[in-house]
This record gives sequence, C-alpha cells and structure tokens, in this order.
Amino acid sequence: MVDSAGRSSRVTIRQVATHAGVSEAAVSYALNGRRGVSSQTRAKVLAAAGELGWAPNIAARSLGLSRANAIGLVLVRPPRVLIVDSYLTQMLSGVEAELNRSGMSLLLHLVDAVDDSMDVYRKWWAGRHVDGVIVTEVREDDPRIAALVDLGLPAAVIGGHRGLDTISSVDVDTAGTAGRIADYLRALGHRSFARVAGTAELLHTRQRDVAYLDALTRAGLDRDRYRVLHTNYSAVEGMGAMLELMSDSSPPTAVVFDNDVMAAAALKVVHDMGRSVPGDVSVIAWDDSDLCQITVPAITAVEQTPAHQAELTARALLTTLTTGEITHTTVPPGTLHVRQSTRPLRL
Repeated sequence: MVDSAGRSSRVTIRQVATHAGVSEAAVSYALNGRRGVSSQTRAKVLAAAGELGWAPNIAARSLGLSRANAIGLVLVRPPRVLIVDSYLTQMLSGVEAELNRSGMSLLLHLVDAVDDSMDVYRKWWAGRHVDGVIVTEVREDDPRIAALVDLGLPAAVIGGHRGLDTISSVDVDTAGTAGRIADYLRALGHRSFARVAGTAELLHTRQRDVAYLDALTRAGLDRDRYRVLHTNYSAVEGMGAMLELMSDSSPPTAVVFDNDVMAAAALKVVHDMGRSVPGDVSVIAWDDSDLCQITVPAITAVEQTPAHQAELTARALLTTLTTGEITHTTVPPGTLHVRQSTRPLRL
C-alpha cells in the first residue's frame, strides 16, 4: 500500500479486517495459521491481504517459533506512587502469582504518559521481549487499545472497555458494589452523601460515576444533593476535597472515597476541624486494605480483591496465547466490611 506522499506504508491487521469484512481477531488467526476461523473466512482474509499487499511482521512471526516467556505491564504512574498505592501492589501480586505458576516472567515499566506506553509496546514487540501485555487503568477512548490491535500484540485488560472483541478483559461489578454502598447508607438513615472520586479520565471512574447515580435512584436517595469531587487519588487531594465538603453550609452526612489512602487522610481533616468520624460524618472507602483497619476509627470499606482480578486477567492472557480464545469476565461485587467510621445518622 502507498500513502498520499507516494511512500510505501505497512498494511495493518485492521485494514485487512475492514477490507475482508471480518473481525480483527479473525484476521490475526487466519494470517498466523491458528485455529478459530473457518476455511471460508481464512480464504477471504488471505485474499484481502493479498489485494492490499499485506506482509508479515518478521518479529511478530518469529514469536510463533520462539517465545519470550514474559508478559509486559506498563504503568502510567510515577515510581513513588507504588510505595503508598495498595491497589497497585495488590494488582502486581495477582499478576505475579499467575505468571509464576506458568513459569512466565513479568516485565514492568513505568512511564509518565499514555503515549509513552505505546512506544514501549512497539519496542517490546519488535524486539521479541514479551509474548503479550496486560493493560490497566484504561482511559475513555484509550489509544493503547487501538495501538495493540494494530501491532497484533496479544493483550488482556484489567477492567472493562467498550468494543473489546480482540482483547480479553476482567471487569468488576461496579453497579453491584455502588448499590451495596448506597443501600447501606440508606439503612443507616443517610438521605444524601458525597463522593471523592479518582481521576476523571479513567474509564472505571466514569463507570462509578454512572453506577452511583443509578444506585441513588434505586435506593430512593436524593440525587440533587449528591456531590462528586474528582481527584488524582492522592492523600493531599483527598484531604482538600474533604475540607471543601465539610466547609459547605450544608455538609454531607456521609462521604465515600474511591480509594483507601484518601479515606484515611480525610480522617485528619475532620479531626483538625474539631469534628469527629463518625459522629459528624460517616466515611467509607471503596478499596479495603490494612490501612483501613489500623486507622482510628477503623474505616468501613469495600473489599475489591484487586489481586484476584489481576490474577484472572493474567490467566486470560495466557489462555489467549495458548488457544487464541478471547474471554470477558466480570468479578462479583465487593464485600462491604463495616467498621467504626460509619454509624446511624443522628436525627
């Protein structure tokens, strides 16, 4: 294929799929001689590839003969975050647990921006450093997904993503978890609450945005009095959000935090304002951890088992590498552990 400037450009799997009128997964299987497509589909794909002038990626083709026995994971986070983010450490432990059982290694790389991660994918795949990658913290319209499909690099996603017909995913039942929190607060007598959310650009944050609104409606709570403040998940921004909420002329009677670090930091804000948890405000964390259990008061939290979700994601990717099978799994709602940071609302 020749571009507008008359230069030769490499034909991608996506272009072959569009030309043949089949999925990108079918193209990948057909071009690599793998099971999972009919003889008619295989013939259609090969004909389309020939018409477009598709040529195999030598590095990718050689992977079929020589495995790297490694899975890659690129995190868009500064290194210092790993020290305090319990979700990331649990997630990494889950991936490692599954890979260790399969004799695979984990290649971890940290970058500052999403675009940087795509550069890493290209280098890894061209150099045969990994057999596949795990993607986490997916954004809305995440460019990494399209890049992986174009490269033909096998992948699996921790979390959900629309239109994933060629990449396995393991999501959580966000609606079910939000419903449990809303129902619990309603049972305590709360009629409105606020939420200190994570980064707005993340897909799972948007999923929680929608899930909480739906949960409020189902629980009969006042959506008009519900406030959401988006943060970067840090203790500093969590404290700032709590200060803003509690300084309001009509502060919420309960606040739900999208992670444990912000919830724990918020306890100090309430104490410094001369108020108490749960006397003046109840506090709940979406992610449970040891931190939630050692604070005073101990924090009511949802156990999300990120290690289990990550373990299932690694297993799904290994299945794809072995059989070509693409799966989409949803983990059941998290367990709500009630502790001292919540109490019935005083009338």
